[in-house]
Amino acid sequence: QVQLVESGGGLVQPGGSLRLSCAASGSVGRIYDAAWYRQAPGKERELVAAISRFGNTNYADSVKGRFTISRDNAQNTVYLQMNSLKPEDTAVYYCNANVVPYYYWGQGTQVTVSS
Repeated sequence: QVQLVESGGGLVQPGGSLRLSCAASGSVGRIYDAAWYRQAPGKERELVAAISRFGNTNYADSVKGRFTISRDNAQNTVYLQMNSLKPEDTAVYYCNANVVPYYYWGQGTQVTVSS
């Protein structure tokens, strides 16, 4: 049984930083492709950043230059470093990862950007 465990969310002031983590646990293989999504109240879930098994990355225009997705294969963990946070970044952030042969979702972690 694979579980994706997310951590690192919280309350931060505008301009601040947070780092989210997504770790695969259970009887798991390696995380291959992975991505972070977010969903704000009343809005659809949207892709924030993605990283391929080869390390290629892509980002939503709204976070380019501020967020960085990365991975630690030894720890089977994916990260999202979020800098220069804005109130509009407030959302529940979800990890989505391919642990062959399926894709899994994490439980979500709340990020609130407010003064």
